[in-house]
Amino acid sequence: MRWWAGVWVAAGVVALAACGGSTGGGGGSASPSPGRSSGPPASPSRPPASPSVSRSSPPPASPSGSRSASPSASASPAGCVAGHAEVTVAPGDPVERQLCIRPGTVVTLVLRPRVDDRRWTAVNTSAPAFVVVSGWRRDTDGTAHASLRSAGTRGGTARITALAKAPDVAGAARPAFTLRVSVVPYPTQG
Repeated sequence: MRWWAGVWVAAGVVALAACGGSTGGGGGSASPSPGRSSGPPASPSRPPASPSVSRSSPPPASPSGSRSASPSASASPAGCVAGHAEVTVAPGDPVERQLCIRPGTVVTLVLRPRVDDRRWTAVNTSAPAFVVVSGWRRDTDGTAHASLRSAGTRGGTARITALAKAPDVAGAARPAFTLRVSVVPYPTQG
């Protein structure tokens, strides 16, 4: 039975050496010394060394009550924008975004000039009962602006489509950007 005890002791030493090496300590010790490190510790609380990805949290409100909407604003009721928001679309941005708003919210849609030969021509809504488009204008530099207002107090969704077209090409303008707007009513008390 003595040789089994020797095998178990050897297996235990190998296991401890392996465990000690994976925690950054080395040399077979079970606890790393504070001044020595053979590499970054493999701690589950430490994030991996990859590019940081920002979380989709709503931006803080300014004192005037207006907020800039993030590209991927949360559709949960807690992350819905109320009051005023601004969505800016620049070249290279995703062609589709989502936004959650409360009833009565006004969203300013800013479409930066395109880098191709197409120009912004109009903004349409799929559900004017929920989101109304107004105030369309295009500046001389090619930047287009539209105002989106949440109509009524009911909840629902609307697809806002920004159309673009080359001025010297025949045919209808085609969708170049889509904003999916979810209107979430305020909770009722009672």
